Amino acid sequence: MRPEEARPRLAQLGFRADDVETLAAHFLDAEARGQLGHGLSRIEWLETWDELNTEARPRRVESRPGYERWNGEGALGYLTLEAVIRSQLTDPPDRARLVVCSRTFPTGSLGYWVRRLAAGGLVAVLTATSPRRLAHPDGGEPLVGTNPLAIAIPSSDDAPIVTDVSMGAVTHGDVLAGRARAEELVPFGGSQSHKAFALALGLQLLVDALSPEDGFGAVLLVAPPEADPVPALRALAGGVRLPGDSFR
Repeated sequence: MRPEEARPRLAQLGFRADDVETLAAHFLDAEARGQLGHGLSRIEWLETWDELNTEARPRRVESRPGYERWNGEGALGYLTLEAVIRSQLTDPPDRARLVVCSRTFPTGSLGYWVRRLAAGGLVAVLTATSPRRLAHPDGGEPLVGTNPLAIAIPSSDDAPIVTDVSMGAVTHGDVLAGRARAEELVPFGGSQSHKAFALALGLQLLVDALSPEDGFGAVLLVAPPEADPVPALRALAGGVRLPGDSFR
């Protein structure tokens, strides 16, 4: 698919104009960063959905100091996280805020969301669950999702550190995009893959324990920084490319 086809094809699926822009921005950013599994191939994937609800709107169902809970209400997870990110940037926490999102799938490239929070001056940690695709390293049926973890740390030099790691050796998006085979979707790490599996399991249960509704979810921790550690780390690294530097 060519980049110029993204918006017309999303509109043809029935998405509203603002949702078309949200989705296209995410997919095109992924393409530009070489994350093709999260890019335009996802539009082709959405076109195969039989029950795509383009009218659903995510809803914030609870808001207290230090805590929010959102429900996707049938909207795509991309759109739920878009609403969540905008809300945090508009009304950032004084100290820290935990945001729990239910019925939030698919969530796409988590680095995309935390990068925007870091650009707004916030520290962010985000994880999300997905269908069970990773089996135990000893074998058996899939038990957990690839459950990525993304962390973003803002910096006074406008070059935040952004890490985004899936617990799979490849992503499901890579399989959808034809860049990997389904049998390659195992915990990363080779002989040490039990570590990735353990982390995927822990993240899965974290989200499941905090989200009261059935379905996949996401958990975000966001806070203003108390210090500015990134410039010193960059000086120490001596020009080595650090996570999140692909566009610098």
